[in-house]
Amino acid sequence: MTNLPGIVITGASGRMGQMLIKTVLESDKAKLVGVVERAGHDWVGRDVGECMGGAAVGVAVTDDALEAFSKAQAVIDFTAPEATVEFAALAAQARAVHVIGTTGMGEEHLTKVNAAARHATVIRAGNMSLGVNLLVQLTKKVAAALDEDFDIEVIEAHHNKKVDAPSGTALMLGEAAAEGRGVNLEDVRDSGRDGITGARKKGDIGFTAIRGGDIVGEHDVLFAAAGERIILRHLATDRAIFARGALKAALWGQGKAPGEYDMIDVLGL
Repeated sequence: MTNLPGIVITGASGRMGQMLIKTVLESDKAKLVGVVERAGHDWVGRDVGECMGGAAVGVAVTDDALEAFSKAQAVIDFTAPEATVEFAALAAQARAVHVIGTTGMGEEHLTKVNAAARHATVIRAGNMSLGVNLLVQLTKKVAAALDEDFDIEVIEAHHNKKVDAPSGTALMLGEAAAEGRGVNLEDVRDSGRDGITGARKKGDIGFTAIRGGDIVGEHDVLFAAAGERIILRHLATDRAIFARGALKAALWGQGKAPGEYDMIDVLGL
């Protein structure tokens, strides 16, 4: 056990944080060496196993990220953009692999993550599942094969607690479609339609976000032309798939050179 890579989970109390903790604790390929929450959270100082309603696991929740990272070989981070930027700098300082599943990041955040990746291994993806990353590759190939007579729409659905839209996965799919067509997504992106919007612009890539209930994640890429439609679909029914993918990424990153990688690299796609 002592030779297994040590993993730290940030955002311990969140849905994904708890799933990640459970996944690492159940793994025979890694060990949990730290969990991080924001200062003032009522979990800080308590055993994380007990916080999650189970038995003690011997790991106390801390608000000192750098101290936790210094004992780890990898950090898995599904938090918020501002927190992830801070964690990226600290993980680089600790020379720990930083696996980022945080979505909703803007260019200002990504620039800082890229700077951290000059000193440490960063693996960032809007979605960590094998199925979604296969869907990304398929989307790119189909978009490359079809001309602009086929309109492209990305439709995503998530639970009612999700705070960003479109989802990180939807944006991954949009980027893949744009790459397949040889265009820049920001030049053809069409989202947030409301009111009298006029006819759809040829060549645009549209986005629709649905929020409700406890939907884990559903993504469709629709290619629609006169008389026919092609739909590529992925349905996630258990967020454990994301946790397993993130742990796979953390293990894959051990010994890799500094730089920014994604799940396509991890999965060899």
